[in-house]
Amino acid sequence: MVDSLPTEFERTEIGQIQIAPEVIEVIAGLATVEVRGVAGMSGGFAGGIVELLGRKNLSKGVSVEVGQREAAVDVSVIVEYGHRLPEVAGEIQRNVKRSIENMTGLTVVEVNVHIHDVHFAKSSEKSEDLDMVQRVK
Repeated sequence: MVDSLPTEFERTEIGQIQIAPEVIEVIAGLATVEVRGVAGMSGGFAGGIVELLGRKNLSKGVSVEVGQREAAVDVSVIVEYGHRLPEVAGEIQRNVKRSIENMTGLTVVEVNVHIHDVHFAKSSEKSEDLDMVQRVK
């Protein structure tokens, strides 16, 4: 995945700078969950584990491929019901690209967003229950 030897880009006059792929995954995960409409991260169909916001594994549902100067990112998400999927996905792409490029200096060549599920908020379930009670009276 990542060459462990530093590239010329990562050499300074006083030493070497190396960024682990896991760091890029955490940055991408944080940038993803900041987007309005993202309910959580998904481990994908293979992983089968879903993490809603508030969990600690910030790289869950994120896969990165890092080269000498470029990175490609895949994120798997769960979107909150009621949000336009293309808009949420586009905002994820922009936010992930901006965050990684600003923090690492790498050029992000692609951000692929995989929407694995739609999450229905519990508050809407409660309002449905309330509607049922009011209809019965």
